[in-house]
Amino acid sequence: MVASLLLLIATGKGAFILKGVADRDSWALEGPFCDAQSVNHVIADPATGTLYAGGGDGWVGAAVWRSTDRGLSWSRFDAGLAYSEGQDKLKAVWSLRPAHGRLYAGVEPAGLFMSEDDGLSWRHVEGLTDHPSRPDWVPGGGGLILHHIVAHPTDPNQLWVGISTAGVFHTMDGGKSWTPRNQGTRCDFFGDGATYPDYGQCVHSLAMAPGNGDVIYQQNHCGMYKSTDGGRSWQSIENGLPSDFGFATATHPRDPETAYLLPLVGAEKRYAPDGKLAVWRTRDGGQTWQDLRNGLPQSGAYLCVLRQAMATDPLTPAGIYFGTTGGTLFASPNEGESWQAIAQHLPAIRAVETLVVEG
Repeated sequence: MVASLLLLIATGKGAFILKGVADRDSWALEGPFCDAQSVNHVIADPATGTLYAGGGDGWVGAAVWRSTDRGLSWSRFDAGLAYSEGQDKLKAVWSLRPAHGRLYAGVEPAGLFMSEDDGLSWRHVEGLTDHPSRPDWVPGGGGLILHHIVAHPTDPNQLWVGISTAGVFHTMDGGKSWTPRNQGTRCDFFGDGATYPDYGQCVHSLAMAPGNGDVIYQQNHCGMYKSTDGGRSWQSIENGLPSDFGFATATHPRDPETAYLLPLVGAEKRYAPDGKLAVWRTRDGGQTWQDLRNGLPQSGAYLCVLRQAMATDPLTPAGIYFGTTGGTLFASPNEGESWQAIAQHLPAIRAVETLVVEG
């Protein structure tokens, strides 16, 4: 039996938790946590219920906060969250992912760290930073950040990461070696004609579909894509969408053919097309798209939704959630058929995740 549903919200002024009941018709806001410092991602380990928040900045340094009591208290840990002496100083943690008894952290400048003691201490996954392409990685509009970590559902040695602007990289040996997986994704912004390079793409978001780890959706700076072979190749699925640009994407918890994204107008404007907010849904793996607008503002909504700020829950029907840089959190309890604002006036929302609490 579902006792409650937690929405984990990362903002520039701390972490927040929105607590709801199983029918998702009432919510209570708690926070800010993490000393109201800059937080980029809040996640839960579904195996233990432990909450983790990653963030920091150039002044206070990178850090991970942990709560073992569902947000009542938090402790900060940063032991080992540093590159070797003489290398770049870590500015912040941008993404977190628990998987197979480990906890991973993506950081700025782009790199990957791993903890095997629930975040108490960290070690650098040097194989990624040592990739021969590393000297060619350049910052995107938000910096040179590793912002998505996708774990294989059954194989602990496989990970995918998304880096702006370097692209998607994959490991099959637990991080010792890495391979770019960008075949088929464009680089329209390259001035030398290298439209489809091996690396250098500005991936914005990665979302793995339920199943065996083969189906992954990607929102890129230059298009929307789907892979059916674990990222070895990508196919464009942007036909029918109002824009080929956006940040956030999410997958259905049970149906690998259903995915959601929120297109935005162009790289420079970064707001909802025509000021009319809509989430777009595919139910056939990207062959066709439907705009979902019921309950969303349809005038004057020049809103932006960032790369980690959309999530789904595993309930039936699935809930869909997204937060805006204007501090509003929208929710749909029926897979996008209708929407309502369930929190407003928060700091700019950077990421949203969910946790179902049984009991």
